[in-house]
Amino acid sequence: MGTARIAILVVAALAAGVAALLVRNMISSDGSANANAPANIVQMPTTEVLTAASELRRGDKIQRNSLRWQPWPEGSIVPGYVTRDRAPDALEDAKDATVRVSLAAGEPITPGKIVAAGDSGFMAAVLQPGMRAVSTKISAETGAGGFILPNDHVDLILTESSGSGSSKSSSARTVLENIRVLAIDQTFEETDDDKKVVVGKTALLELTPSQSELLAMSKASGNLSLALRSLSDSGPDAVSRSRPKLSSGTVQFFKYGAQSNIPVRSPAQ
Repeated sequence: MGTARIAILVVAALAAGVAALLVRNMISSDGSANANAPANIVQMPTTEVLTAASELRRGDKIQRNSLRWQPWPEGSIVPGYVTRDRAPDALEDAKDATVRVSLAAGEPITPGKIVAAGDSGFMAAVLQPGMRAVSTKISAETGAGGFILPNDHVDLILTESSGSGSSKSSSARTVLENIRVLAIDQTFEETDDDKKVVVGKTALLELTPSQSELLAMSKASGNLSLALRSLSDSGPDAVSRSRPKLSSGTVQFFKYGAQSNIPVRSPAQ
C-alpha cells in the first residue's frame, strides 16, 4: 500500500471521529436545553357560570351570598347554565328566589333549579314537605280587618247557626290553630313600602292533609273567620294555649228593633 493511500485513510478516520464527536455534543446540548425548558401549558378558555356557593336544600330562600360566579371551561357549558356574559344581573335577580331542588356546593344553576316569587311553581317550592296549600274566602270582617299579611299565623274559627226566630242558636269554635298564611290573593310577601295592610278576598293557608279535609268540612258547615295570632305565639315551636270554655246561656239579639234570645252552646258540646 502506498504512503499516499495510508495518509488518506488516516485523514478520513480522523475526520469521521471529529464528526462523531461534534454530533454527540450537539445531541447532548439539545437534550439538556429541552430538559431545562419550561413545559408549554395550554390555557383553556373559560366563562363565568352562576353556581351554588354552598349546599342548598329544597325550599331554602336564596340570599345574597348563596350563589357566586365561578370560572367554567367553555367546552363544558351546556345551554341551561346561567353565564355572566349572557345574564350579568343574574346574581342580583336570583335574590329571594326559592330553591326547587337540592344543590351541592359548586353546582351550576339552571332555571329549573330555582324559582322566583311570582313564577310558575313558586308556591310549590315554598311549601314545607308534606304540607298543602288550601285557599279560603275572607273579607275585612272575617280576615282581622285586613291586617293579616303573608307569613302571619292565624287560628280558624267556625261559626255555625241552626234554627230560626226565637229558636235560632249559634255556636263558635276554633277548628285549626297556629296556621301559616302563605298568601293573601296574589301577594306572597310583605313589601318594603308604606303598604302595611293587604285586604283581599282569598287567603292561602299551609295545612297538613288532615287539616285540609277539616277545612273543607268546616267551610261546608258554616262561616270561617281568621283570628290573627301574636308573633310571640306563632310558628312551629309555639305552644298551644288552653282556651276558656264558653258557658251555655242566651244572648240578646236585636234586629230592626225586635229582640230575640239566642242560646249559645259551649264549643265542647
